[in-house]
Amino acid sequence: MVTIAGLASNRGRNLRNIADRSPGGAELGVVVSNHADAPILEWAADRGIPSEVVERDDDESRESHEERVLDALADYDFDIVCLDGYMRVLTSTFIDATPTTLNVHPSLLPAFPGMDAHEQVLDAGVKMTGCTVHVVDEEVDGGPIVTQEAVPVYEGDDEDDLKTRVLYDAEFKAYPRAVRWFAEGRVTVEDDTVTVEGDEDAGLPERRLTSEDRYDTLRYGENPHQDAAVYVDETCDEASVVGAPQLNEGAKGLSYNNYNDADGALNLIKEFDEPAAAVIKHTNPAGCATADTLAEAYADALATDPMSAFGGIVALNRECDAETAELVVDSFKEVVVAPGYTDDALDVLTEKKNLRVLDVGELGERTETYTEKALVGGRLVQERDMWTPTLDDLEIVTETEPTDEQLETMLFAWKVLKHVKSNGILFAKGTETVGVGMGQVSRVDAVELAAMKAEEHAEGKDAQGAVMASDAFFPFPDGVEKAAEAGIEAVIQPGGSVNDDEVIEACDERGIAMVFTGQRCFRHD
Repeated sequence: MVTIAGLASNRGRNLRNIADRSPGGAELGVVVSNHADAPILEWAADRGIPSEVVERDDDESRESHEERVLDALADYDFDIVCLDGYMRVLTSTFIDATPTTLNVHPSLLPAFPGMDAHEQVLDAGVKMTGCTVHVVDEEVDGGPIVTQEAVPVYEGDDEDDLKTRVLYDAEFKAYPRAVRWFAEGRVTVEDDTVTVEGDEDAGLPERRLTSEDRYDTLRYGENPHQDAAVYVDETCDEASVVGAPQLNEGAKGLSYNNYNDADGALNLIKEFDEPAAAVIKHTNPAGCATADTLAEAYADALATDPMSAFGGIVALNRECDAETAELVVDSFKEVVVAPGYTDDALDVLTEKKNLRVLDVGELGERTETYTEKALVGGRLVQERDMWTPTLDDLEIVTETEPTDEQLETMLFAWKVLKHVKSNGILFAKGTETVGVGMGQVSRVDAVELAAMKAEEHAEGKDAQGAVMASDAFFPFPDGVEKAAEAGIEAVIQPGGSVNDDEVIEACDERGIAMVFTGQRCFRHD
C-alpha cells in the first residue's frame, strides 16, 4: 500500500478527492500546511488523518522552512508526496530529501505556467485547456509530465468557469490516475522522463479521450420529460444514421428513440450481402428476411409480426425501389433507412407526412470495431460482435443430421439473433424469420414467446418445420421440449451447458437435429 504525504495551503480539494477514492489502494497518511487556518486541517482532523502546521516566518529562507517541514514529516512513513495548492516553490532541500513529489497544474503544460493559468488561457483565446500532473523539480511548473486531462473552453467562459471545470472534469480525473499508477508500481522517473508501464493503445487503452460535436438537439429523450441531443463522430467512415440526410422535407426530425432504433436496424441489415430487409421495434427485430428482390425480403420480414411492426423502423440494404416503397407505406412506419432511393420510391415515401426517410449512403465495410455504453459514473467498452458461424464452425451433436436447407437457415438465423435482446430465441424458415422471443429473463419464456409470435402474429407462415436459434446454451431440456411442441425440427445453439447431454437426448428422442456453434451471442443492450 502506498502512503501519501499531502502538502496544501488552503482547502486541498484534490487531496480530499484522492483520500476519498483511494486510487490503487493509496491512502493519505499525513497532511502538512503552511497556514494554521487552512480548511484542510479541519477536514483531516474530522477524518482522523494526522496533520502538521509549519508556517514560514517573515524573514525565513525557503531552505530553512523546508527543513522544518522535513522535521515535521520525520515521524511519518510515506511513499509519495502530493502537492495541492501548496503556495511555496520547493527547492532541492525538500525535493532531494523526499520520495517523488507530484503537483497538479491547471493548464496543459508547458502552455500557461504560473499563478494565473486561467487568465492566460482566456487572454490567448485557446479553445482547449485542462490540467497537468507532473513531477516537481526546482523549475516552476517544469518537471516531467506524468499525465494530462483536457477540457474545452466555451464562449462566454470566465476564470471561475474554467477553474470549476478544470478542477472537477480534469484534476479530479488526472491526479488520482497518476497516484494509482504510482501505487501500482508502473511509473519510472528517470533523466527528466516519466514512463508508465502499459500506457499504450492496444484496442482497449489505459486512457480514452473522446470528442464529439453536437449534431442536433432533439425534441426530447426516451420520454418527453428528458432533454436529449445527438452527437456525431466526424471520423467515422462507416454508414451511420447520425448525420444521414433526411430526404422528406417538412417531416419532423428524428427523436432519441428513432435514432436508437434506426441504428439497430441499420446494424442488422449490414449482416447480409443478399437483398435484405428488417423491421425494428424498440431495437428488437420484429422481422427480418433476405430474398431475390428487396420487395420480397421486406414482405417476408413484415409478415413475421405485422402487429409489432406498426410504428417501427424499416431498414433496407439495397437502394429502395418503388415496389418496396409501396409495401412500406401500406402501414404506419416511423423511419425508413436505406443506402439510396429511386425517384419513384421517393415520390411514394414522401407522400407520408411524418415518415422520416434517411439515406445513409453506400453501406461499405463495417469499420467501427468497438461499441460502448455509458453508465452512471463510467462507460463500458467492448469489441463489436462481428462473429458469425460458417458451416465449418457447426458441430452436429445429434443422431439426426440437419439438411442443407436447415444449415442455410441456421446461418441466417444466427445473423439476426445477434441483434435480438437476451435472452433471445429466434424461429426461422429458409431465410426469413417466423417468430422472435426477445428480452426474457427465462430461456423457456423466450421459446414460448417465439412460438406464440409464430402461431398468433405471423401471416402466411408458422413454426412447423422451422429452425430455432438460441443466443446461449439451454441449461435444461425444457426449452427444446417446448420448441418441439411448436413444431421445431432443427436447433442451432452455442452448447457448453453441464446438461448438454440431456438436451441432446431430448432432441434425439424427438428426431430434432441440433448443432453447436461454440460461441454465444448475448445482446443485453
